[in-house]
Amino acid sequence: MSEASLGAALAPVDKPRLSPWDFWGRVLVAPYLVIFVVFVLYPVLYGLWLARHPQSYVQLFDDPIFARTAVNTVIFLVVGINLKMVVAMVLSGFFITARWWIKALSALFILPWAVPSIPTILSVRFMLNPEWGVINTLIFQLTGLDGPNWLNDPTLALSFSMLMHIWKSLPFWTLILIAGRLSIPTEQYEAAAVDGATGWQKFWFITWPSMRTLYLTSTILSMIWTLGDFNSVYLLTGGGPADLTHVLATLGIRYLRLDQVDLAMASIVVALPLVLPLVYFMMKRLSK
Repeated sequence: MSEASLGAALAPVDKPRLSPWDFWGRVLVAPYLVIFVVFVLYPVLYGLWLARHPQSYVQLFDDPIFARTAVNTVIFLVVGINLKMVVAMVLSGFFITARWWIKALSALFILPWAVPSIPTILSVRFMLNPEWGVINTLIFQLTGLDGPNWLNDPTLALSFSMLMHIWKSLPFWTLILIAGRLSIPTEQYEAAAVDGATGWQKFWFITWPSMRTLYLTSTILSMIWTLGDFNSVYLLTGGGPADLTHVLATLGIRYLRLDQVDLAMASIVVALPLVLPLVYFMMKRLSK
């Protein structure tokens, strides 16, 4: 090896300098990383650390309120989500019709999803008040009878919580399914009409095969979001009466009020066996 080549090999190699694009990219990403670590990663790890004791889960499972909460959560997911998605599918077929009054009605239909949740749910709670609520006042004016105490019956209270959730989120999922319907070529429906297909046959052989993946993915995603829906139950019923309408998203507040932080964290961790399979199936479907 010549002296020139040896010198070139031993010469220090300059490190590549960051381009302005890379530099500002890292600067703009840094605040997000800080916020993610402080407000997401640290609380999650700290919560898992608080819920690490096996005795916390023994106490949690021995609490009869937890058993009722688990049942309420399953009812909320199975009944509420499926009812919401079926209604959204039906309404998507209605709002896709090209008529001016349907377009005007769709603007009103989107309002429940657009308005803030807290004042909306508190307004419904006021309407259901047994003494001065709008509903019982109207019942008394029409019939002369006192209306029921809506939120003091566990079944009615949980049912109204599900209806509140459905009413708030139904416009969003209807819009998602409308977008799915718009992606189906109209030629398929025209050909089916020429062959004499009925409306049900068009749905079953054209609409549903084209939207099945979107519908199932939306259902799974809605279940994941509903597991964390705190407002629909807590703002309307507060978990009452007698803590009989709690779901997993609100049960932790009950334990925090009782100064049982370890049980509060454990009640959140036990939701992971429900969340993780849903996330897995959703990602598997999206990968297709």
